[in-house]
Amino acid sequence: MKALDYKLLLALDAVMQEQNFERAAQRLHITQSAISQRIKQLEQQFAEPLIIRGQPLQATALGQKLLAHYRQVRQLELELAGELSPAEPQAPIRVSIAVNADSLATWFLPALAPLLEQHPIELNLLVDDESRTLDRVREGQAFGAVSLHGQPLAGCCVDELGEMRYLLTANPAFVERHFPQGLTLAALAKAPAVAFDQRDDMHVSYMARHFGLEPGGYPCHTVRSSEAFVAMAEQGLACCLIPELQIRRQLAEGSLLDLNPEQHLIERLYWHRWVLERGLHKQISQRLIEQGRRALQRP
Repeated sequence: MKALDYKLLLALDAVMQEQNFERAAQRLHITQSAISQRIKQLEQQFAEPLIIRGQPLQATALGQKLLAHYRQVRQLELELAGELSPAEPQAPIRVSIAVNADSLATWFLPALAPLLEQHPIELNLLVDDESRTLDRVREGQAFGAVSLHGQPLAGCCVDELGEMRYLLTANPAFVERHFPQGLTLAALAKAPAVAFDQRDDMHVSYMARHFGLEPGGYPCHTVRSSEAFVAMAEQGLACCLIPELQIRRQLAEGSLLDLNPEQHLIERLYWHRWVLERGLHKQISQRLIEQGRRALQRP
């Protein structure tokens, strides 16, 4: 294989970042024709397409590998530049991380707060379900991810963080209104619940496993916010699966109740990141591993 031409990889990265050939050309201060030619040269070198032309633009499997490689090299260059010229003002380092909404709402940001205060970092948080965050690393969009999966990708390493415990919760008024006889099948079939989005199967799996209720067998709101889950439970609008870590105060006060204390849902979380990490990226990994293990329950 010929040596990689990083000028061509830069063009591929710009097109995927901007999701548009014209804007990518403006970003690189070249013509749209020139950037199209660079993509064509790269595709000719590997004799296969690298971009699926659609809405949105998507990288092919090979395109994803090239993007992941280029972005790792670029991050290493930025880190090295800061080490070689520490006296010069450093531009903020953009750090892309894929994280699930529940971690973001609980332990994740406090873990990174000291680094954000001390170093010029621009966080780009890609929020997705914990079963899908690893796709962002595979596609080269993120250098690390909080994920349910324990098996590392090629070129990556993984550390176990701990277990996040989810409780089926509601406020006392909701319980009195919907469950006067307890969690009966008839009552659960009428009580409103909440899912994060249409692809979120956490509540669906929990209800099917423990109560035999199938999807569509009960009313279910779609709310794309971990904080809104808590608000809906507190206001008596639904029963919700919420991380215990997020509602310890409410449980202690009695404003939220654990409806099924014998049957919690447990999700084991892992931190994945590129093997080639140094400087700030390595510090980020260390903070997330240390603080994640401190906040989450250890199996």
